[in-house]
Amino acid sequence: MIKSELVARLAQANPHLYQRDVERIVSTIFDEISAALARGDRVELRGFGAFSVKSRPARTGRNPRTGAPVHVDEKFVPFFKTGKELRERLNNADIPEGKLLAAEEGDEDDED
Repeated sequence: MIKSELVARLAQANPHLYQRDVERIVSTIFDEISAALARGDRVELRGFGAFSVKSRPARTGRNPRTGAPVHVDEKFVPFFKTGKELRERLNNADIPEGKLLAAEEGDEDDED
């Protein structure tokens, strides 16, 4: 699901709200989560999960084309840990096999 689909579903579920207001609400929530992570704070949404920031130390990598050593600076990456309630819902859900396989194929290079 992408942001516009989320906004459309929320607007449909809440017909008393204008779509532009729902879009503003969703954007504000995402902006606040991003700002909190940028400050180094942790954001916890009970039953859903927690967002935090992890530090990746500086290291020496390799240029895949030449094999020459390359310095890679320290970086900070967002990290999401699912909440217990979300994990239980996923593990007890009836997800069609085709959707599950499509989701797994798209997550192959999300290991970084």
